[in-house]
Amino acid sequence: MGLTRPAAVVFDMDGLLLDSERLARASFLQACRSFQWEPDMNVYNRCVGTTVETTEYILKEGFGGEFPFDQVSELWERLYHDHALHRPIDVKTGARELLTRLGSLAIPRALVTSTQRSTAIAKLNHAGLEGHFSHLVCGGETTRGKPHPEPYLEVIRRMEVSPENCWALEDSDNGVRAAHAAGLEVFQIPDLLEPGAEVRELGHHIVDDLADVLSLLEKGCSIKN
Repeated sequence: MGLTRPAAVVFDMDGLLLDSERLARASFLQACRSFQWEPDMNVYNRCVGTTVETTEYILKEGFGGEFPFDQVSELWERLYHDHALHRPIDVKTGARELLTRLGSLAIPRALVTSTQRSTAIAKLNHAGLEGHFSHLVCGGETTRGKPHPEPYLEVIRRMEVSPENCWALEDSDNGVRAAHAAGLEVFQIPDLLEPGAEVRELGHHIVDDLADVLSLLEKGCSIKN
């Protein structure tokens, strides 16, 4: 299936632009073990790409009533933010180059993330990625978050573009579900987890990194699934 030049490109942040999912996972494990809880990471994996509220539901439902959620959550957040809010997180391969090239082509860029706005802005600033995005839709700013399409529908509304003419770049299955349901052309760049069988059936594009997306753009937007 051929692609045309996008009217806009919408980026996820954690695990897509920033190598922050590894930090989040390591902080979660450390917090759990501080309270003598060895977590089933299959439960944790379901949280990747979701909102704070959905993460709480998944962990409580998946681990049961004995899981010390409040204590773990407080320590997890502190461990994560001690790094994320004060030190730069590594930028993923191809991210800077893709953002710069889109800017030179005057293709609008937006960000849709489950992270709260103040934290997202701090992380972008530390990484030197501030100023690239005309619109941000952050965690808690829509009634429903990923994997529901509402965050993508909101950013499309703000940008005043048609979803079918826009590219969405996501790392997680939950993010892919949201962007696909909103009608965007979806590219998945897997991070910690490979796409699940159900998500693969959506027929979206799966590539190795953002440098591949840039290559597709430079090649005149020609790709086959």
